Amino acid sequence: MGAQTDIHASAYAGAFSEPVFQSQAVFRALMDAMARPGTITPLGASAMPAAPLGAGSGAIALTLCDDGTPVWLSPALAASSVPAWLSFHTGAPLTEVKPEARFVFVEAGGIVPGFNQFALGTQEYPDRSATLVLEIGSLEGGPEFVATGPGIKDEAIIAPTGLPDIFLTLWTENRALFPRGVDLVLVAGTDILCLPRTTKLRRREI
Repeated sequence: MGAQTDIHASAYAGAFSEPVFQSQAVFRALMDAMARPGTITPLGASAMPAAPLGAGSGAIALTLCDDGTPVWLSPALAASSVPAWLSFHTGAPLTEVKPEARFVFVEAGGIVPGFNQFALGTQEYPDRSATLVLEIGSLEGGPEFVATGPGIKDEAIIAPTGLPDIFLTLWTENRALFPRGVDLVLVAGTDILCLPRTTKLRRREI
């Protein structure tokens, strides 16, 4: 009974206290971060979603997800109270079919599926692709990558921690599909770093 009560309560709590203002702040932060790939950007608002979804990812879900955006959750998130929380606060339908998802959420430390398993858009409609929201340990202090492309003056150095070892391979394959491909939002706490599919990455040579 106690566990059921906890699940029930966590599904109703933790949304924005000022939904209009906070969702606007998060949306602006996401747009700014997508326009300036590799730049660490504070979201400007946080949520308290059901565990193990983090505060920043919860705020993104509240801002972007609605009844017209199917969501795929990692196995750990799907087995938690997160589906009930998402359903109550956003109305977003959950899907287990990866190519159907518009948004993908993976908790910190969760296994990141291959990017090409999700919707990549088409040549005619490249926007019909998935956005992956990946929680990681930190946006700084990890292996260094050089980012170049639209929105980046010359180059930017990023060093996120907690990405899979094959991340660069996954990203290079994704970038080669342009204009198709997924976009990434890396989240640590309530800070984000965005990597749209237009961004090229290479390891930084020491």
